[in-house]
Amino acid sequence: MNILLIGSGGREHALAWAIANSPLTDTLFCSPGNAGIAHEAEIVTLDVDDTAAVISFCEANTIGLVVVGPEAPLVAGLADRLRDAGITAFGPGEAAARLEGSKGFTKDICAKYNIPTGAYGRFGNEADALAYLADHGTPIVVKADGLAAGKGVTVAMTMEQAETAVREIFAGRFGAAGAEVVIEEYLAGEEVSFFAICDGKTAAAFGSAQDHKCVGEGDTGPNTGGMGAYSPAPVMDEDMSRRTMDEIINPTLAAMAAEGCAFQGVLFAGLMITDQGPQLIEYNVRFGDPECQVLMMRLKDDIVTIMLAACSGTLDKVSVRWHDTTALTVVMAAEGYPGDVQKGSVITGLDGASNMDGVQIFHAGTKRDGDDIVANGGRVLNVTAQADSVSAAQKLAYAAVDTIDWPQGFCRRDIGWRAVKREQGTG
Repeated sequence: MNILLIGSGGREHALAWAIANSPLTDTLFCSPGNAGIAHEAEIVTLDVDDTAAVISFCEANTIGLVVVGPEAPLVAGLADRLRDAGITAFGPGEAAARLEGSKGFTKDICAKYNIPTGAYGRFGNEADALAYLADHGTPIVVKADGLAAGKGVTVAMTMEQAETAVREIFAGRFGAAGAEVVIEEYLAGEEVSFFAICDGKTAAAFGSAQDHKCVGEGDTGPNTGGMGAYSPAPVMDEDMSRRTMDEIINPTLAAMAAEGCAFQGVLFAGLMITDQGPQLIEYNVRFGDPECQVLMMRLKDDIVTIMLAACSGTLDKVSVRWHDTTALTVVMAAEGYPGDVQKGSVITGLDGASNMDGVQIFHAGTKRDGDDIVANGGRVLNVTAQADSVSAAQKLAYAAVDTIDWPQGFCRRDIGWRAVKREQGTG
């Protein structure tokens, strides 16, 4: 079948790589894509906000499946419009996508259906939010309610940090996403990303990963969209995975069905593994980035078959199996990230890195300029390696990083440090 993939990041390159390798795929189109995706798919220019144009393209090109990568089009209801036009789309509708589009909505669902998460408050004005802070103290977590490109969360260790976060959100730092503020209990433990594929009534566990949010080594500096990840996450053993499905994922799926907005697509649970077990920090309604990159490397079964089963309500009829390996990805970012970055610097050495056994380079912020690949964003490359252990995958990934010549780029040199310590018996 012909497939259309929406998106342009490292997540979408990993999806394009997996989809292009499916025996079910005839022609893969991607919009807007990037320089790496262009090796896997035919790049097309579509305005995803113009749903009539997207639908016309799908009809003209006999698209059998649309895969929506980023959260914004899902929250805006693109999957609904496609399905209304008779086009199969992988991803939740607008009502179900509120699990990511509104942090307050998710917390209310958790409270109503007894899904374990931290205590919280929702506020539409600065005065009430500041009063809540004064009553509860720190550490505490302050969040813009809506989509803020992963930058609307402050883990405040001091009252000054918390109050500043509240004031900045209500002052318009995140635009419409900050019309409301959610303030949450600080949860202590180990953070992990857990994924499930859902068809509205059935959920299938889809692996775990651990991300590295801070820009600096040793988990220091400002938060980013993610500087690297590895899968599987050692903390998610068989018992913890079962508890997560039983206590968080399946109750959420039942709750959404009961609320009249059955969830279909990827349910990405950001968890804190506490002394009491897994607790939900927040939901995303799409694959993580850079978690998708390591999941696609490890997936044994066909991603298109799994997606189609989720779309048709037959997820219980397919398998989700994994290679018994570890995958680790290192994000190479442009100087200045997560702040302002300079675009246009030339990147060389990519072919040498890609030709290393067990290595895949997933492009994020890149474009082709003549014969050159140039940086075109903040997070630019995902150097991804697969091996028998975290230590081996880490060593291979950094060997590939060192093959790439890009003086204007940087990366963390400690991705996977927690798992490596565990393997060495020092963590």
